[in-house]
Amino acid sequence: MLDTATILADARRELALPARRAFGKRMLTLGGLLMLTGCSLSDDKSVDTFLRSVSRMNDRVQAWLFDPHRLAPTYSEAELTRPFPFNAYYGIEDVPEVDASGYELKLSGLVTGKRVWTLPELYALPHSEQITRHICVEGWSAIGRWGGTPFADFLHRIGADTSARYVGFKCADDYYESIDMPTALHPQTLLAFQYDGKTLPPKYGFPMKLRMPTKLGYKNPKHIMEIFVTNTYPGGYWSDQGYNWFGGS
Repeated sequence: MLDTATILADARRELALPARRAFGKRMLTLGGLLMLTGCSLSDDKSVDTFLRSVSRMNDRVQAWLFDPHRLAPTYSEAELTRPFPFNAYYGIEDVPEVDASGYELKLSGLVTGKRVWTLPELYALPHSEQITRHICVEGWSAIGRWGGTPFADFLHRIGADTSARYVGFKCADDYYESIDMPTALHPQTLLAFQYDGKTLPPKYGFPMKLRMPTKLGYKNPKHIMEIFVTNTYPGGYWSDQGYNWFGGS
């Protein structure tokens, strides 16, 4: 059973955070949000409806304020977090093992170009590196060095419809995710094949992950098997369980 008092306290604390005030939420009171959502908070169902409405509002505000040209901070090699933490919804012993020799990245949806890519073909793409901070919704962060190909360049290369609303990802485990197209085209969004100058190890997402320093960690899918472009909202593993979908850091 949901603890209504605790949930409301969490909602008040969320609205009071400086980062949320920067989004303009300082102008919204909890009572005002109740009026907007039409919730009485008299039972578990109304609490859930209220919190999902707040989450959707947060997504809209974050998307409106997102600057597709503003860069996240970068760091020096001396500032790398060693070792970089492993993080997933399962233990490290359950990390999927993907066969490199038979691996094929599948592309679907609003794409006009090549639909299947092997690892050698992906590794031959123009290379870029970044040292950026991974920010976890659980409250910790770590600085890592990622190498791969700019995702915007890859989307253009495969003939993706960049006027579409979403890019989605299916992974080798049960994970799935989707992002907005402006974030997909952000200059720091990277289709990462390497970590710290070496082939991406399984614990960090082999054969590839999407690295986005403008998003919270759970928005960065690992072990990517398929990428699709769509105008239909695809959801995501955690957002379908109540997390914010936009997930900006």
